[in-house]
This record gives sequence, C-alpha cells and structure tokens, in this order.
Amino acid sequence: MNYQEVLSWMFAKLPMYQRIGQAAYKDDLSNTIVLLNLLENPQKHFRSVHIAGTNGKGSTAHTLASVFQEAGYKTALYTSPHLRDFRERIRVNGTMIPEEKVIAFIERYRDDFETMQLSFFEMSVGMAFDYFAEEKVDIAIVETGMGGRLDSTNLIHPELSIITNISFDHIQFLGSTLAEIAIEKAGIIKHKVPVIVGETQPETTAVFEQKAKEQQSELFFADQLFELKRIVTDDQNNALYDVWKQNELLYEKLETPLLGNYQQKNLATVICALDVLRNKFEISEDAIRDGVANVVQNTELKGRWQLLRKNPLTIADTGHNISGIQEVVTQLRGLSYDRMHIILGMVNDKNHDAILQLLPQHATYYFCKANIPRGLDANVLAAQAFEQGLRGTVYSSVRDAYYSALNNARSNDIVFVGGSTFVVAEIV
Repeated sequence: MNYQEVLSWMFAKLPMYQRIGQAAYKDDLSNTIVLLNLLENPQKHFRSVHIAGTNGKGSTAHTLASVFQEAGYKTALYTSPHLRDFRERIRVNGTMIPEEKVIAFIERYRDDFETMQLSFFEMSVGMAFDYFAEEKVDIAIVETGMGGRLDSTNLIHPELSIITNISFDHIQFLGSTLAEIAIEKAGIIKHKVPVIVGETQPETTAVFEQKAKEQQSELFFADQLFELKRIVTDDQNNALYDVWKQNELLYEKLETPLLGNYQQKNLATVICALDVLRNKFEISEDAIRDGVANVVQNTELKGRWQLLRKNPLTIADTGHNISGIQEVVTQLRGLSYDRMHIILGMVNDKNHDAILQLLPQHATYYFCKANIPRGLDANVLAAQAFEQGLRGTVYSSVRDAYYSALNNARSNDIVFVGGSTFVVAEIV
C-alpha cells in the first residue's frame, strides 16, 4: 500500500471519534493494553510528560516540546486531533513521522488490528509509542485525547503529570459537573509522580488534592506559584511577558508568538513544569526563552489565535467549548474595528445554544459545515443561531464562507474563523 491507501484503510476500518463521535469512544484500556503488549510495550523505553485538561493541552504540549528541543534533547510530541495530515500527531524534534514509517507499521500489524477491533485513537497511540521507542527519544510530551483515566495514553509512567484546567466538554463521557470531569482528568496522576494543575478552581481543587494524597504525589498549582504580566507592545506578531515566581522576577520580557490572552495561563503552566523538572533535566534560561519564542517554527503549532492576514485583520482559533469560546469572545471585544465577520461551524455533539449565546450579535455570520461526518449541518446551525439573535448566510463549504467574508470585509474590519477545530483546519 502507498500512504494514501494506508490512510484510506485507517479511516475506513478504525472508528475515529473526531469524525464520527460517540460510536468510536472506548471506555476501558483493555484494547490498548493488548496493543502495547503486541508492540512489546514501547512506552517503557522512553521518559515522558503527560498532559490532560479541557483546554490548553495542545499549546502546553507544543511549548514544552519546543523548550526540550532547544535544550538539545531528542524530543517526541504526541497530540490530537490533527488539522490536515494524520502525521501531525506524531513528531520527533518537530518533524512528522515519515510516511514510510506509517505504511510499514500498518502493513506489519494490519491483520492484528482488524482482529482486535481497535479505534483510530488506540492505533495512533500505539504507532506513536512504537516510533518514539524506535527513535530512542530522550523525552516524549504526550497529550491525552479525552479525559485521562481511561485514555489510551494513560499507560505511560511519566516524569510529570500536568492538568491544565477543567471546564465543560464531552460531558456525555466525562461527567456533568466540574468535579466529575476533574475525577476523570485526575486519573493520569501516578504514584509518587509530581502533578501540576494549571488553574486553581474551587470546584475541582479538592479532587486533585485528594487524588494526589492517595498517590503520594507532590501537587503544584501553577497559578499560585507563578504570575505572568503581559507587557503592552505594538508588535502584533509577538507577546511579551514578565514572569514572576512568588514575587521575584524570574524572566523579564519572555517572548512568545502565541497571541491569545489565554496563553498566559498555558505559559505559566509550562514555566511551572520546567521548574519542577529542573532536577531531572538540564534546561538553561536560553533554552526556555528560545523554546517559547520558537514554538511555532519548532513544532508547527497552528490555530491558536493565529493571525492569518493583517488587511483585513483575520484570525483563526480552535476554541470550541464554552470556556474556549468565552476566551475568544473576550479577546475579540478588546479589538478595534468597523465590522466583524465570523466564519462559524460546529460539530454536532456540543452544547450549541450555550456557545451561541456567548457570540456577539452585532457580527455578520457565515455559517458552514466542516467536511467531516460529525459536522453540524450549516442550515441547522443557522437556525439555532437565529434564535440567539445571530444573523448571517449559509455556505456550502468552509472555504466558500471564508472567501465570501474576505470579499465582504473592508480594511478596518475583522474576520474571525472558529467554532470548531475542523473548521479552522480547512483554512490554516
């Protein structure tokens, strides 16, 4: 098989949550355990950092990987979902797994995979771990898919566990309260492995404290230890932060290309992680500064308050749940513009009304559906949006909506692309 044939087999034979939703979800680790045994447990042959949380996992993972890479470590990165190419999920020193490695892996184990009835995610985790072990990486930064306790990635024994934050997403699987969701995320906490929680939240703090106590794991709340103060700058291409640790200036003018205001929380989590890991890994201040500054070019991170063009100002962001959209809307409100144009699409299993209520009514909307089975029909989305006072036009594709918005926008307008990772994926 060639690479395209392998991809076709993977998409056809292995249920993929990102495409079809609930039918692809597995609520136990038995399949993954069998898979990793088949692969001779590659996860035992590399050190790792494990990252869970509702929002910010990807930015945190990419930034940590970039810092380790700048520090001279052979660094693996596993994230999901991908935007355009499946191989984005599996990287070593920022470079995607080669096509021939994907082909060889599938051809070698295809019959086993069909017998095991693997999900797409289970297979991709196995492929990643197998590749990382083969490459003899120094460290792997591993992002969970959904939840934590029953996530296929949860068979690693990391040097550090990170939980970025807790908010409402995937409630049909993870629970209907923040505490219930936190219990699932806290499932990544391992015996005597330190754990960092990015954001202190009254509804979840006791959950993490109890789990850390049970596991005899040292617990750190990043936002209690580190404070980042954004320095006002006219440069739209980078953000600058002064980083304080318990009232002492730790890093002055730390520069990042990630412009979303929410990145302040993620960056504090990254700094806290590096502080905790400093006894296990040698990482200089220069490596930290270069890793944070070069995260996009080192790891190809996309879709996080990404500036697509300046005239008109055009931004894409993958925020897709209530808290993610709240962050986006807050930042949009802080911008100066004449008119706002929003290209909007969603998947069919989100709380649409709660998200639509957050969006600005004064904008012109371009409703569309990402080209995946799980995408919400654009006409249905437009009807639901209309009930929330949002007005716009339905388009047959994401790109049609995008180019119509660009054609309608004037130089002092804003164009925003969002609502779903998969909408953004078709543009960036």
